[in-house]
Amino acid sequence: MKPILVLLLVPALACSACTRAPEQPDVVPVAAAGGNAPSAQAAAAPAVSDAALPLVVVHKTPACGCCEAWADHLRQAGFQVDVRNEDNLEAVKQRLGVPHGKGSCHTAEVGGYMVEGHVPARDIQRLLAEKPDARGLVLPGMPLGSPGMETPDGTVQRYTVELVRRDGSTVDYAVHGGDTAGAP
Repeated sequence: MKPILVLLLVPALACSACTRAPEQPDVVPVAAAGGNAPSAQAAAAPAVSDAALPLVVVHKTPACGCCEAWADHLRQAGFQVDVRNEDNLEAVKQRLGVPHGKGSCHTAEVGGYMVEGHVPARDIQRLLAEKPDARGLVLPGMPLGSPGMETPDGTVQRYTVELVRRDGSTVDYAVHGGDTAGAP
């Protein structure tokens, strides 16, 4: 009986980082597609109210726990979320225009934009408030401390969310974690 108990506890311990409440990492907004950096006050208080937030459709593989934790992060921020398990995420990424080399473990659709990876809800809210002429946002990889990738010790790796322009090029959108004081 003990081996079964141990086997049941190990996955629960391994997933504890995915289910921990998200920390509020330091954020530095950077120049938007138009080249003007928004004020820190504008980035901290998006103009889109929770009542006006559109549905987020999250495409993920059936076994991904960190994707579920990211969906929970969005729900806590006031979004309604529809999680869809997909067998072929590559087809979704191609359809939505995720640039090569900018992928992560899940892809979402919200308000006519794509969101790739563990992008913080406040960056999505900012995107929806600013409405740039762009495909959406990407956070390549799975940085520690990003929403859904929290760690038990609260470590937040420095990471940059990028805006994907219509032509597929990217520009830095927001820098999170670490020492963001010197960020552009």
